[in-house]
Amino acid sequence: MDEMKVVVTGGAGFIGSNLAETLANSGEEVVIIDDLTTGKIENIGELLKRERVRFVNGCVTDLKLLKEVFKGAEIVYHLAAIPSVPRSIREPVRSNDVNINGTLNVLIAARECGVRKVAYASSSSVYGDTPSLPKREDMNPNPLSPYAVTKLTGEYYCRVFQEVYGLETVALRYFNVYGPRQDPFSEYAAVIPKFIQRALKGMPPVIYGDGEQTRDFTFVKDVVEGTIILARNATGVFNIGRGEQISINRLAALILEITNLDLEPIHEQPRTGDVKHSLADISRAKSYGYAPKYGVEEGVKETVRWFSSSVAGKTPVDSPS
Repeated sequence: MDEMKVVVTGGAGFIGSNLAETLANSGEEVVIIDDLTTGKIENIGELLKRERVRFVNGCVTDLKLLKEVFKGAEIVYHLAAIPSVPRSIREPVRSNDVNINGTLNVLIAARECGVRKVAYASSSSVYGDTPSLPKREDMNPNPLSPYAVTKLTGEYYCRVFQEVYGLETVALRYFNVYGPRQDPFSEYAAVIPKFIQRALKGMPPVIYGDGEQTRDFTFVKDVVEGTIILARNATGVFNIGRGEQISINRLAALILEITNLDLEPIHEQPRTGDVKHSLADISRAKSYGYAPKYGVEEGVKETVRWFSSSVAGKTPVDSPS
């Protein structure tokens, strides 16, 4: 498996850039496709200095481009998407076009180019707010937002392309990924980078709802490791999480402790489409060797260190949020 060609769609994004870097470090030829809508060229600036890494500025809605880039690739890691539940509620057509039609294009191009495997980044949002915990892959999905619908549809397309066309696929349901390179300044930024960004400016975290909602926060290095392991060795649907849950209130308190702040969080109205509790059953992924190493405290500390050196002086676009 060493020194093969792989493609990472969305490879200039938060998770994608961390994945592309790890793949390049293992000696593989890496081609990154990203239209830089949400990805950033600075995420891969150092990576592009390497001889076996190439960047293609383009979108997964461009089937012709995908067919050109996928030639000779062994695995396509498909992470390109319009992220965020709130954004999908505001822009369902755009989310549908990129997340569903783009995924279909990826699968078509992979099949026609003889790619062995497509690893598809899905989301824990497909489970919705079903009361049973932890979330298992055999549970009936219950998407509550256009974003969740697009991710579930992508899973179905992956399964069909494997059953009908023989293209191997694996769908990875990521649970609340966080870590270095996550953008805290986007209108749709995730909770951990927003909390950290505000704390580094001496501002209290903003919590939507009562803060008793829980999440299974997963450090990006663990997500990358799990993605590569399952892309190389498995097919089907897998949860990629830490397998532990923490409340948003406790998360806020932890970040305030790490940044040495004594502040009371600000509470605002709950957001449409948010689920109350989330926790991954990761036993299936563990059976293939997935073993998350970072607890929330350790991962958040590493993330705070990165943000302290990288983005502390920047101005948020949507403060407070």
